[in-house]
Amino acid sequence: MKKIKLQYRVTVLIAGLSLLLIVVFTTIQLRNHLERLRSYNRYRARVGTIIVKTTLEMMLRAVPSEEALSGVFGAAVASFAREGVAEKISIMTPDGQAVATNDPLVKKFGETKKDIVAYSRLSKAAGKDAWFFSVINKKTQNIDIYIPLNISPALTYIAKLSFSIGNIREAMFDILVPVTITCVSIIVANIILGFILSRTVVRPINILNMATKDIASGNLDCRVAIHTNDEIQELGETFNTMTIALKKMKDRAENANPLTRLPGNNMISEEVENRIRKGLKFVAMHADLDNFKAYNDRYGIARGDEVIKFTSEVLKNAIKENGNRRDFLGHEGGDDFYVITTPDKAESVADKILADFDSKIRSFYTKDDREAGCIHEKDRKGEMVKFPLMTMSLAGITNQFRKISSYGELTNIAVGVKAKAKEINKSIFILDRRKA
Repeated sequence: MKKIKLQYRVTVLIAGLSLLLIVVFTTIQLRNHLERLRSYNRYRARVGTIIVKTTLEMMLRAVPSEEALSGVFGAAVASFAREGVAEKISIMTPDGQAVATNDPLVKKFGETKKDIVAYSRLSKAAGKDAWFFSVINKKTQNIDIYIPLNISPALTYIAKLSFSIGNIREAMFDILVPVTITCVSIIVANIILGFILSRTVVRPINILNMATKDIASGNLDCRVAIHTNDEIQELGETFNTMTIALKKMKDRAENANPLTRLPGNNMISEEVENRIRKGLKFVAMHADLDNFKAYNDRYGIARGDEVIKFTSEVLKNAIKENGNRRDFLGHEGGDDFYVITTPDKAESVADKILADFDSKIRSFYTKDDREAGCIHEKDRKGEMVKFPLMTMSLAGITNQFRKISSYGELTNIAVGVKAKAKEINKSIFILDRRKA
């Protein structure tokens, strides 16, 4: 399925909304104006009817002979049309002959039989005493008014007036200018809106999309620069933070110990240097298993690996239960680990580590070795030697009492503290409290 670009979708959406807005606005304007036009024309029809009836009946009384009426009526019709009293005016005899008119159709055919039929129908429905009869022609959007002209009991003439009550074309012409101005304004506004959306939404998304592809290809140094001062900029900053975190995770994964999946030497060094740089007080505990080599020689590398994994779980659990959320655990390799915590948590974390280790390490020995409390194995010289069951030495190095300027300095101090701890034939935690 072919994908549609966001920019095109935004453009189509804006164009569609613009068109809808123009149609709705034009419809409302047209409807309102048409209604006003109709109201005005109805009023004009009522006033025109009064003027025509009064004027023509006065003429009928004033003109001495019927021969002169044709010219008088013709002049009156022309005057009424010129003054805008009605669009079309016809004066007819009861038998349908036009005496005077400005209606092109009446002039052409000369008779108004249909109008006489309409007048007859209306007069019967409304009553002979009504002074005018009207009907709305929906097809032509006209109101036709029939006025009986009486100066005696006998009907003399019928006047027909036609008024436009408002049509779509006329209303459209009247509102053409405001609708045009509004449409142009909407189009210009949407062009500006489209440009703003393109700059503030579409372009940053394209930048993020390209950056994501770069990261997917392995470029974890990729960063984005989005300056929109809104949630999209925040998204860009979050993206950069995520990229930094991914790079750190990649570095950790590459440096992690393959057995325990814990951070290795590089990450341990970075953690120590970071705390020193920030001026944080810490205690770095170097955990080392005593008599581990003898156990490995006796039980094999596979069983030795199980002890290493067990030790890592003991350290993790102690940090989780007695340490801080941001405490650190690293695995240098072999049976050497580093726990980094704060001075106030160091004693409780160390006690938990040693207690759990001592209570469970015996399960890794055979029954005979547990009962004997030792194993017999060759030493480095090839001589059979008695080795006690494994214990753990925790060498604590802290910058609480003296300044430590680097990871290298910390490891140098740790060598001496660890040697002192190994002189004691049991699991122990020794914290270096020297000031120099």
